[in-house]
Amino acid sequence: MKLAGLQMKSVGGDIAANLARIEGAAVEAAAKGATLLVTPELGITGYGAGALIAELAQPADGPIVHQLQRISRSAGIAIIAGFAERDGAAVYNSAVCVDGDVEPTVYRKSHLYGDYERTLFTPAEPSTQLFEHEAVTCGMLICYDVEFPENVRRLALAGAEAVLVPTALPAGWSGTFITDHMIRTRAFENQAFVAYVNHCGADAMFSFAGLSCIASPDGQILTKANSVDECLIYSEIDPQAFAISRAENTYLRDLKRA
Repeated sequence: MKLAGLQMKSVGGDIAANLARIEGAAVEAAAKGATLLVTPELGITGYGAGALIAELAQPADGPIVHQLQRISRSAGIAIIAGFAERDGAAVYNSAVCVDGDVEPTVYRKSHLYGDYERTLFTPAEPSTQLFEHEAVTCGMLICYDVEFPENVRRLALAGAEAVLVPTALPAGWSGTFITDHMIRTRAFENQAFVAYVNHCGADAMFSFAGLSCIASPDGQILTKANSVDECLIYSEIDPQAFAISRAENTYLRDLKRA
């Protein structure tokens, strides 16, 4: 499959504007042959919208997801987007994969980062949400989740060949380390593709690192955005092209579990 990642500057609190930006990117990516578009963490509400996020949160069968499904059908591309999901009194930091009329797949972030997120969201239990796209088994994580190796390993052991990660990585030395080293390590140690798609620029509360990237099972960076600009990045996701790497680096097969 051809994967696209949208590095975007969300407008805090403006769902309509952010959905319009995603729709434009979906049309552009589909025209270039991509069949799946990944967008950033909380890209629909804006990551730094603060207390307003609770007001903007919607259920997984609400208008936000219905709008994403409409965009997906119209553009002819599957979309992963980050949104604030309300389930009763709880609000989750979630990502949804929509693919036309296919039942959406929703993933809730399990590892919340810092007091900001812990004030706004309920942490979910770690979960394994897999879906098939163009004969590739895909799993989702959100931002800080990928920094815990257990999360990626759990998906890989369940059969994930690509791990798709909407993120809101802040600017700074630690963010640069994550994009330069950690993402490619997660890909290599699990023999899976890892797509890490970030915001750029700044909102009212945070400055973001950009540097969205897609890593391959052999630990290489297939494509990477710069630190400042909105853009689309692309990569072919073909697990069979890395059969030699899997044959040489047999971590999943050799793992000893208690």
